[in-house]
Amino acid sequence: MKDRKYLFGPVPSRRFGRSLGVDLTPYKTCSLDCVFCQLGRTTHKTVTRREYVKTEEVLSELTEWLKTDGDADYITLSGSGEPTLHERFGEVLALIREKSHIPSLLLTNGTLLHLPEVREAAALASVVKVSLSAWDQASLDIVNRPHAEMRFEDIVRGEKAFREQFTGRLYMEVFLIGGMNDAPDDVSRIASLAEEIKPDRVQLNTAVRPAAEDFALVVSEERMAELTYLFHPPAEIIAEFSKQKDLRLRADKESVLAMLRRRPCTATQIAEGFGMHLNEVSKYIGNLLNTDQIRAERRDGTVYYAASGKKR
Repeated sequence: MKDRKYLFGPVPSRRFGRSLGVDLTPYKTCSLDCVFCQLGRTTHKTVTRREYVKTEEVLSELTEWLKTDGDADYITLSGSGEPTLHERFGEVLALIREKSHIPSLLLTNGTLLHLPEVREAAALASVVKVSLSAWDQASLDIVNRPHAEMRFEDIVRGEKAFREQFTGRLYMEVFLIGGMNDAPDDVSRIASLAEEIKPDRVQLNTAVRPAAEDFALVVSEERMAELTYLFHPPAEIIAEFSKQKDLRLRADKESVLAMLRRRPCTATQIAEGFGMHLNEVSKYIGNLLNTDQIRAERRDGTVYYAASGKKR
């Protein structure tokens, strides 16, 4: 697999199968600093939109990938931060729409959708996933730790306005943390806002992967199941990724490391993402552990691997 600067994967996604990631911001450049973020704490909290990466290079890499590989369930704008902070993200979505049959997916926290230019660009995606894990400014400050200029009412207003103009599929993720936002009364408040925004699906998530903060507690599957009925129609619980088909992807140690720089994964998820046997994955993991390029983290009896930031 060719080493690319802005593309990674395809990687396994619990929601969207195998997804080619397009990374449009430096590591942890985001408008939020969520306690549950699997990438760790935000190091550059900002609401300033600019060209964070070289868009022409992104478009070149994507064009080359479509010609030489081009096999995935989705092409996803996600990765190391909030993709809508990159002021030219719409050009990437436009290229996918023009040159590929693969649907595009925008994973956004929704914080910038109150801006008309962001809504216009985001509307080029096939699917957009927004987030709503709070019900007022106080809960937003606790769960999502936003940039100082950010207001909860602007987030809700932006997501409502986007729903009105977006003709694609709109999903909403509600991330629940034990003891913080999983009380039925609080989830009901989020559900009421979801009804106003009118996403096509509401999906409940929790901290099954290592989170930015140790106090980000997992909500049990049984409790999540009870909370789904507070939404109308009932919300979905995001299940662990399951292998749906063999894309016969090729991987090497560097591509595995590139995946783990973006998100912690289990050995099984790495194997499924690249179509590899677990024995082959274990060899790469062993080498990367021995050279301190990755670290192992245990969460509820499951071992996840994440990049350590060290080089060989």
